[in-house]
Amino acid sequence: MEKVYGRPKSMIKDAVTGYCPGCMHSTIGKLICEVIDELDIQDRVSYVQGVGCGGLCVGFMDFDTMAVGHGRACAVASAFKRCTPDTVVFTYQGDGDLAAIGLAETMSAANRGENFTVIFVNNATYGMTGGQMAPTTLVGMKSTTTPKGRDPKNQGYPMHMCEILNTLDAPAYIARVTCTDVPNVRKAKAAIKKAFEYQMAGKGFSFVEIVSNCTTNWGGSPLDTIDFIKEKMLPEFPLGEFRAK
Repeated sequence: MEKVYGRPKSMIKDAVTGYCPGCMHSTIGKLICEVIDELDIQDRVSYVQGVGCGGLCVGFMDFDTMAVGHGRACAVASAFKRCTPDTVVFTYQGDGDLAAIGLAETMSAANRGENFTVIFVNNATYGMTGGQMAPTTLVGMKSTTTPKGRDPKNQGYPMHMCEILNTLDAPAYIARVTCTDVPNVRKAKAAIKKAFEYQMAGKGFSFVEIVSNCTTNWGGSPLDTIDFIKEKMLPEFPLGEFRAK
């Protein structure tokens, strides 16, 4: 009988993710490993770890990883890829790491068309450090630093990274997906695979944003947070391919 569900070989055997129950980080990590298996690149892929919940991937991804300073993943990935062009390099970053402290590094790497892949998890909060407001926090959304809700007069508006990067000439692939249900999980996997394939073909900078949840800091059950994504997050961050050169 064909086995249709199992642990990818690029995941450490018997390892657990360490993520909160219902967090989509675990699903996203598995999708990345499935893509790596399908492309047969486990022996030449390397993950540059952003600071945040995404860093827990090192506990179950069975390939080379590199830890870097907060916000510096795209800068390090640029140098790493240039020095070892045969390595398939990707960063895995949250909204605080990529769009706040790392915004300059992200924009500069994209503007140069650096040939690596960015996996960007947008859950509208600083998940690991206490639930502070992130660049993607919705207007009116409460956080530990906006207890009355985000007010555009004080904190500005949510940043839309796909749309911002799409104003640059150099990026080759830009897409936004989610993992709220099986059809969307399949689309997310397809986007991740396409981003890696663009890099392997030497097309340049590829970027996949995944609209995700945070059961702990949002203060809801896994199902509640999925409903919040559908009702509040996706109208603000519409899904789709923004560029595919």
